[in-house]
Amino acid sequence: MNETSSETLSVVVERDIAHPPEKIWRALTQPHLLEEWLMKNQFKPVVDHRFNLSADWGTVDCQVQSVEVNRTLSYTWDTKDLRSVVVWTLTPTSRGTLLRMEQSGFRQDQQPYYRGATVGWPRFLDGLEQVLARMD
Repeated sequence: MNETSSETLSVVVERDIAHPPEKIWRALTQPHLLEEWLMKNQFKPVVDHRFNLSADWGTVDCQVQSVEVNRTLSYTWDTKDLRSVVVWTLTPTSRGTLLRMEQSGFRQDQQPYYRGATVGWPRFLDGLEQVLARMD
């Protein structure tokens, strides 16, 4: 069996953000804030909750996998033939929070999805930072 055929790729984006984890958590989990920087949604930070993310290009089917308030959040990210998982990790720092996003599960034959995520997630996080700057 060829082991490389089962290997998957991940996209990781890390940002040192000058806001506390609690504030970032709100932007990651409150639907109206999530819509401002990611997509329209019916998100609830409850394990097993199913929700959709929708944009003009289509819909992403998701299900919450884990929730540790102000620390970690993960959910599936499924669209067409892509089955992946997004994990958010918030680590307090002296300046604010180290935010880490990892989307894993891209197969080797899914380069267009992988390239799209590689370009898309930094843009989404730019939007997240803009939302955080406007929040009180």
